[in-house]
Amino acid sequence: MSLTVLTSAYRLRSLCRLQRIRGHMMSSQVEPEVLLEKVGNAGVITINRPKVLNALNMSMIRQIYPQLKKWESSSDTDIVIIKGAGGKAFCAGGDIRAVTEAGKVGDSLAEDFFREEYILNNAIGTFKKPYIALIDGITMGGGVGLSVHGQFRVATEKTLFAMPETAIGLFPDVGGGYFLPRLQGKLGMFLALTGFRLRGRDVLRAGVATHFVESKKIPDLEKELVDLKSPSNEEVSKVLDSYQTQSSLDSEKPFVLEKHISDINRLFSSSSVEGIVQNLKADGSEFAKKQAETMSKMSPSSLKMTYKQIQAGANLSLQDVLVMEYRLTQACMKGFDFYEGVRAVLVDKDHSPKWNPSTLEEVSDQAVDQWFSPLGDKDLTL
Repeated sequence: MSLTVLTSAYRLRSLCRLQRIRGHMMSSQVEPEVLLEKVGNAGVITINRPKVLNALNMSMIRQIYPQLKKWESSSDTDIVIIKGAGGKAFCAGGDIRAVTEAGKVGDSLAEDFFREEYILNNAIGTFKKPYIALIDGITMGGGVGLSVHGQFRVATEKTLFAMPETAIGLFPDVGGGYFLPRLQGKLGMFLALTGFRLRGRDVLRAGVATHFVESKKIPDLEKELVDLKSPSNEEVSKVLDSYQTQSSLDSEKPFVLEKHISDINRLFSSSSVEGIVQNLKADGSEFAKKQAETMSKMSPSSLKMTYKQIQAGANLSLQDVLVMEYRLTQACMKGFDFYEGVRAVLVDKDHSPKWNPSTLEEVSDQAVDQWFSPLGDKDLTL
């Protein structure tokens, strides 16, 4: 069979798959994918796809954004609460499998998804009323974008936080370039490059969450929040503080990274990713060895992209970070590793991606600079 026929067959298969996914993404199923309700004085957003760990898709973004803007300007809505249904996940990420299917066949979803997701992230980051994310469960990627830019993020013992994008040939997006470099020391760079997972109270200790409340207390907390009349941020804070005080679970356990913080600050301070890897290998400790091993499995292109993103983002506004990250998504869509990472982790699940280039040394500074260059009239505008 000729290469042309094979390529056409591949494109057709991708197109059919994309149409199925698109139909699914836009479908109004019996169970709505997101619930937008007015409860008391609060607007309540419930991400309602528990079977897929509340993964965020395009139709959900298109429902949440206009409602959020409405609530922001409406005099009868005082606060917004966002939560996930099903008890397992807040939101485990964006529906990137659909995005890669779109990218393969040149469908506009590959541009539109990131553009509209980042516009929503910015709306959350600039929201003028108290915005409270109850991150009671898995919170990764797109789920981080729905929570971390709001004023209040409430973790529970069920919270599992990570930005694991370097393992799929992407980078910690949704404003990761803004919030990660603002964590203590080099913690953000460490989390970004390794995808290290934080659980429960450690999500608060790392500075990702603002509060920790035991999961069983969340319904009472929510009830108290929706009954508040025109609360200031201070009043919301007072309620959250009181619930945190009553939540002693795991308080005696030290922060999982406590004994490694000075090592992280030392080892992840370098003028390049190669320098960080050298630091880790030379250190010889169990912890350093483990991080070096983790990073050796990540996409070299993603690691270099992420390093520069975190360095640059430290001095940029959230808006400028999102514009930069949008450029990076489009570079990923034109590249190889994002498709290969999604194949290896989400489609075939063999967890053996064949990265190209396969080493850090082969990823040139010129290539990296190219990824960050403006897209002209295709740039994200906020």
